[in-house]
Amino acid sequence: MQAQIQALLAGGEVAREGRGGATKVVKLQIFDGMLLKVSGFISVCKLYIRMKLREELIEGQIQWILSYVQEGAADIWKENVLEDLEAGEVEYESVGELLIEIKKEFRGGDEESVKVAELKRMEQEGQSMKEFVQDFKRVARGSGYERRPLIEEFKRGMNRAIRRKLMEAEN
Repeated sequence: MQAQIQALLAGGEVAREGRGGATKVVKLQIFDGMLLKVSGFISVCKLYIRMKLREELIEGQIQWILSYVQEGAADIWKENVLEDLEAGEVEYESVGELLIEIKKEFRGGDEESVKVAELKRMEQEGQSMKEFVQDFKRVARGSGYERRPLIEEFKRGMNRAIRRKLMEAEN
């Protein structure tokens, strides 16, 4: 999802005034309710709506979001929401209300504990250091970690070779 957000921010081709065409945007991936995908899915939805669906009615924007909620528990949840919408049992005043409901439904706990768990699972793997730093900052925000514990988690998630060189430089 992070790659999608970056592609939305940097990868679109903006047409100049009078040349015709429109901004090209990467296609949103299916959301299956996975905990680690929630924030990314919400961010991409917000960006896409701002870029492409700004003029669309709220109902259309909500239907567009729900069209990407598929598979597993997310699909069952979506079907229940659609039934409630059709029956008039629920009505969203804004897309933000739906996105908040998605966040509550699929985050699986309070945001701080979710962020801490995600922070502890983070590893640089094949990412460049710049990419890892950006991902780390995104996850660290709202984790409650500061100073030394945050630094230790950052070091732990780095590639072993880089971490080893850093430790040698500290000594």
